[in-house]
Amino acid sequence: MSRSWALAYDPANCTIGAALAVLGEKWTFLVLREAFNGVRRFEDMQRRIGAPRQVLSERLGLLVSEGILAKQRYQEPGQRARSEYRLTEKGLDLFPVLAALLAWGDKHAAAASGPPVVLTHRDCGEPLHLEARCAAGHVISSARESSAQPGPGARRIA
Repeated sequence: MSRSWALAYDPANCTIGAALAVLGEKWTFLVLREAFNGVRRFEDMQRRIGAPRQVLSERLGLLVSEGILAKQRYQEPGQRARSEYRLTEKGLDLFPVLAALLAWGDKHAAAASGPPVVLTHRDCGEPLHLEARCAAGHVISSARESSAQPGPGARRIA
């Protein structure tokens, strides 16, 4: 059996690692889950995910500084001005990531009664199904049908 091509390349500039540096923490994904579900206010997020105030504040700050969420001011009558958090285009690009985690959880971690949430197409109401496709349109149903190749940013190990 031959050794993986990846052993000849430096993993330091891995984009999976870069993404995990921003997203790779439980509370961050739970904040994103709430944002995708339309929960925008700090108190509502904290109540729903149970994160300590400091942790939630830090995760929201990180997501704002990374351009994934945007702060928008609002003020209830008689109350002080506050912020709510809305997904940006960069944040909306994370939808397939969260949908894939949800699908994996539904398959491998759901209760016997079934998944607690079902994603549906807003226009027709049918359930969503994730699939990977190559540029030619072929559906890739398993990791065994794909292969990784060095990309333009790959750096060979000296």
